[in-house]
Parts: sequence; structure tokens; C-alpha cells
Amino acid sequence: MNAITRVNTLKTSEEFRAYLNKVEAIIPFDEELSPGNISPLGKAFLVGSKTVGNRFSILPMEGWDAETDGRPNDLVRRRWRRFGLSGAKLIWGGEAVAVRHDGRANPNQLVMQQKYLSDFISLREEIIQGHIEAGQNTADLLIGLQLTHSGRFARPNDKKKIEPRILYRHPIVEKRYPIEGDHQIFSDDELSTLIDDFITAAKLAHQAGFDFVDVKHCHGYLGHEFLSAVDRKGKFGGSFENRTRFLREVVAGINAVAPGLLIGVRLSAFDTIPFKPGADGIGEPEAWNNGPYPYAWGGDGSIQGIKLEEPIAFLKLCLQLGIPLVCTTFASPYYNPHVQRPALFPPSDGYLPPEDPLVGVARHIAINKALKEAVPEMMIIGSGFSYLQDWLPKVAQAVVGQGMVDSVGLGRMVLSYPDMPLDILAGKPLDRKRICRTFSDCTTGPRNGLISGCFPLDPFYKNSEAGKMLSLIKKAKG
Repeated sequence: MNAITRVNTLKTSEEFRAYLNKVEAIIPFDEELSPGNISPLGKAFLVGSKTVGNRFSILPMEGWDAETDGRPNDLVRRRWRRFGLSGAKLIWGGEAVAVRHDGRANPNQLVMQQKYLSDFISLREEIIQGHIEAGQNTADLLIGLQLTHSGRFARPNDKKKIEPRILYRHPIVEKRYPIEGDHQIFSDDELSTLIDDFITAAKLAHQAGFDFVDVKHCHGYLGHEFLSAVDRKGKFGGSFENRTRFLREVVAGINAVAPGLLIGVRLSAFDTIPFKPGADGIGEPEAWNNGPYPYAWGGDGSIQGIKLEEPIAFLKLCLQLGIPLVCTTFASPYYNPHVQRPALFPPSDGYLPPEDPLVGVARHIAINKALKEAVPEMMIIGSGFSYLQDWLPKVAQAVVGQGMVDSVGLGRMVLSYPDMPLDILAGKPLDRKRICRTFSDCTTGPRNGLISGCFPLDPFYKNSEAGKMLSLIKKAKG
């Protein structure tokens, strides 16, 4: 692969367009930004009967810094308040919240429990207060809570000890994340209990004042794994109907106990075979010589090919179930992160990108466009924009203006620059010193047992003890 040109060095439209052509990345962008009152990004849209005031969303990110009993603390509250300060009118879940202890991705992940209901009420209030502090009206603000079970990637008790619960045996993923035995496979009866846990957590979220819950189906976690459980026997595997039974039963239960609560889905719209570092450190696909590859939801049977027939059917099913919005992402940060989150710099346990990250951004845009065209009634919230950096506003305006997505989701970008949406909508030049350059320290830190935050650009984290420890870890690893 040719050397990758850093996107922040592309200063003019001509340079950006020429480089996109060079790497064969089709990314629309507008030459000029329109002011907020006439910009596509400033237009309100409806989710059910709820008005959402602009086209920016804050994506849910993995939290690594709550209390070990699952309650939020000051670190969590600071992050959520900054989400409110962003001015984005759709807050997609703040961060992933486990529906029970064994579903936690780490021992410091939030857990939704009755005894902590008041904590979640006050946590939601942090977003509200941040929004007010930013001078924003809260009447057109939509706030969700992402509900999850981490499944194959659960680490509920020890950051260094994986304790997986799975739906089927995966011959490649298990090389990296071993399974002790078939006793770690959920039985159908155990899944029925888990469905009840999701329903209970959603009811509590409703009581806490959240406008919607996200039934998480992405990134290799349990909801996502249902969609690829083609080899599983019983009522939760095999056919498309069976692989979507979990969602259908969760939704039916939520509607019964929390009428009026909206439901969304964060969806990995397609997957590929897992990748590994090659001899040069660049990611390469794992070997597969057993015929068509069956475990890539949204795949075509080849190791990297895409076929959107089932993801489109999934979106149509969501509409039938009364789910009005889907937040798209792809693949998994655990085994093919360059697909999920285009970046130039990998986390410490990752690999160098096998393609220019702009190609990954273009893939996000193209897939979202295809899904929106196939199911135009669905509100599509896109992701994968952070690598665009200085070019993000012009691309965001173009993709929304051309109807490719309904809302632009921002994740790690707002860790360093929470008020970026407000600056864009106000027509202000971006503060280049706070733009995320996708160094992946926000992932490297937690992967090494530390809290998560923007260590390079947020002084709060950079000057913390965790920031100092991360610097030492990175130096030690070269």
C-alpha cells in the first residue's frame, strides 16, 4: 500500500478532491458552508411525534470509568454534561449500559438497576444542564440510553479476564478470545431471561426520563451476534426470523411495560472476516478455506464482500416493530476496527490500516446511502466521520443535504471538542487545536486498564495520573 497522506494536510478543495480521486474514495462535500438557519445541518426532523432540532447526534461510546457497582461517578457525569454542551439535538445513549452484571464489557461499565434509578435520573440531567449552559432550548432535544449485553467480549469482574457468554462457536474469533467450553453458550431459556432483563432495564430508563432506548446490535456484542447465528440450533438461530426473535421479543416487552418509550437500534450494518496484523503490522484478513464464509452479517459469503439484503430486511422489520431510527456502524472494534472506525493510528493492540482511512469513510457514506434509498422512511444516523477532521463540516453538510443520512453521528470527536456542532452551525472556523486526529489513545488507555478520555487534547485527561501512565505505556511499547 502506498504511503497515506494525512487528511489534515489537505488544505484546499482542490487538494482534497485530487486525493480522494487518487485513493478512489467517493466522498461528497460542499464547497461552502451555509449558516445554521439555512444549512441542512440546522434543519429539524421528526422522530415519531418528537421534533429533533438539528442534524447532529452524539454517539454512544464505551465507558470505562463508572463505579465498580455500576453507578455513574464524577468522570461519567463530566462526560455526559459535555455531550449536552455540544448542542447536538440527538444524544444516542451517552454510553453503553449493561442490563445486568455479567453483560458488562469491563468492571467499570454502567449497569441499569432499580437501586441506581436516581443516579440515572441525575445523569440524564447532566445532559440537560449542559445543553442549557450552551444556550440551547431543550424542547427539541432527544436523549436515549443504550442497553447492552457484551456477550463474547464481556469482562464484568476483571479488565484482564474475559468471561464470555456466546450464541455459537466461532472458529476464528475464538483463536483470539478463547472459549472454555459449550457451557458458555446461552441456552434458549437463559436468553428468555436475558430478554426480561432488557425489558426491565428499558422500563427503568423510561422512569428515569429517557426519550428512547437503544437495543444494541453492533460491534460483535450479543445483539450483533444474534444476526450471524446461522449455525445455532433452536428458536434464536438459523433463519432470519429466528435470528431477529431477540429483537422482536424485547420490543414487544418494552411496548407492554413502557408505553410511549421510543426504541432505536445501533446496528453493525455489515461485517467481514476478522483481521490480524501482518508481518509488516498492516492488517490482513484471517485465512478461511472452508467454502463461503457464513459469519459475516451483511456479507456475500466472501471474506470481505458486502450484501445488504438482510440488513435492509432488518430495517424494514424495525419499521414494522415501530422502531423509527437506526444508528449505523460496521463490523467490530475487536476484530476488524479499520472497517468500524477509520483511523490512521491504531490502538496498541490493533494493526495499521490496510486501506486509506478515507476509503473507510467513503464506505460508511455509501452504505448509509444504500440503506436510506432502500428504506427511506427510516431515520438513519451515520457514523465514521471523525477521520475527516477539518473536512467534517463540509462533508456532513453534503451527506445530509443529499439525503444520504438524516443525522451525522459524532463520537470521539466530541471528547476533545464537545462544542464542535455549535461552532459548525454558527458558521465559526473550527478550533484546529481541539480537532481529534484519531490517535486512538481513547481506546489504548482502556485496553491497558486505564480510564477512557481524550488524552492528547483534553487537558483534564492529559494532565491526569492516567495520562502520565498512558505516556509511559506507549513509550514502553515503542
